[in-house]
Amino acid sequence: MNRVYIKTYGCQMNERDSDEVAARLRERGYSIVDSEHEADIVLINTCTVRDLPEQKAFGKAGRLQKFKRKNPDFILGIIGCMAQTRKESLLDRLPDLDLIIGTQKFHRVADHLDHLIATRRGQGPKPATLVDVEEEAGSQETISSQPPVGMAGKKVSAFVSIMQGCNMNCHFCHVPQARGKERSRSIPSIIEEVQQLVASGVKEVTLLGQIVTSYGRREIDFVTQKSPFVQLLEQLEALDGLERIRFTSPHPRGFKDDLIACYGRLKKLCEHVHLPAQSFSNAVLRAMNRPYTVERYCDLVDKLRAIQPEISFSTDIIVGYPGETEEDFALTSHYFDQIGFDMAFIFKYSERPNTFAATLKDSVPEAEKQRRNQLLLDILAKHSLKHHQSLIGRTQEVLVEGPAKRGDNMLVGRTRTYRKVIFEGQPRLIGQLVPVYIDTATTTSLGGSLVVREA
Repeated sequence: MNRVYIKTYGCQMNERDSDEVAARLRERGYSIVDSEHEADIVLINTCTVRDLPEQKAFGKAGRLQKFKRKNPDFILGIIGCMAQTRKESLLDRLPDLDLIIGTQKFHRVADHLDHLIATRRGQGPKPATLVDVEEEAGSQETISSQPPVGMAGKKVSAFVSIMQGCNMNCHFCHVPQARGKERSRSIPSIIEEVQQLVASGVKEVTLLGQIVTSYGRREIDFVTQKSPFVQLLEQLEALDGLERIRFTSPHPRGFKDDLIACYGRLKKLCEHVHLPAQSFSNAVLRAMNRPYTVERYCDLVDKLRAIQPEISFSTDIIVGYPGETEEDFALTSHYFDQIGFDMAFIFKYSERPNTFAATLKDSVPEAEKQRRNQLLLDILAKHSLKHHQSLIGRTQEVLVEGPAKRGDNMLVGRTRTYRKVIFEGQPRLIGQLVPVYIDTATTTSLGGSLVVREA
């Protein structure tokens, strides 16, 4: 009764949260399995940013609920953002849930499962659905994790959550409802976690936060005009054994001069920025309550390219926001093309409950949203291929992540600019930084050959 399958929907933060839950369960003696068909317990870690992942989670839980009715000892839980925002109302659609656990309670999942299993062994009354979604003071300090026993040497890169919550009030988003107010971990606790990860074989960390560039602004003082986030980057730069630093997701307003300068002086900070725009119409940005202009965004891109010419950019775009006109979208497509993103997450607007945007008329027809979405995807494909082709004939530093999905003796890794590279090599190279000569390019990846260093 201890085999657990965790199904994760959503962002990198959700993936990291699932890893944390899995690590704590392993420490408690549970076995983490790769399929719901092998499991006694299924936990669905949910996303609530868009409607589609919510519906997928409901569908998955509904099918498992039917299985549960035939197997009453089977345990089914919803954890994460959907649990936090919907709370007990989840039981209206999923009355057979055993657990509903919110975003500030991941560290308590093992305790709750222990309790449920004990009651089913006659050690207490059979409980109703266990709901734990209350805020918990200091929960940000529970999100550090150590590599599970037996995992040393198997992870090349790792996500490190440095804060919880969001203080923004974007009109389309209810992440603040799901994650609460901003709360940051201390720098020493983050450094200790990264040191443990490096000792286990990790070479690259990605710092995570809802608005990661807001890290520590409530808890940590500025020092010599450097933000707490920049102070953290500097301390990570000094760690022996750590080769690369990334972070996501920032906010355009978080890129002050001190952070921009880091791209010219911190050698471990990778030349890639995920910079969510959402729209390139000032009218739509105002309607979204995004506190920057298109001009400010483009100026930021220019400053980063001036200090680091090799830098690559990715972004988030919402098409079909309520009130978005054809003229608004024309501006978005123009600047999207002009900036030339390497990668982008493009979403058709979907209404989120209890947001300001939900009170507005969804004035863009679904077919028009699809057209706009596809137009941006076509522009993205053009620039992705162009950027990739520009690397043919050049040698790139690649962090080898593991075997490629296809091909004998084929490996896959990432450049510093987050481009995927596939090349032939031996498994002993996994976890190493190697030079790869690029000779082929598609819209999604690069191909090449290992450059053999002379002895």
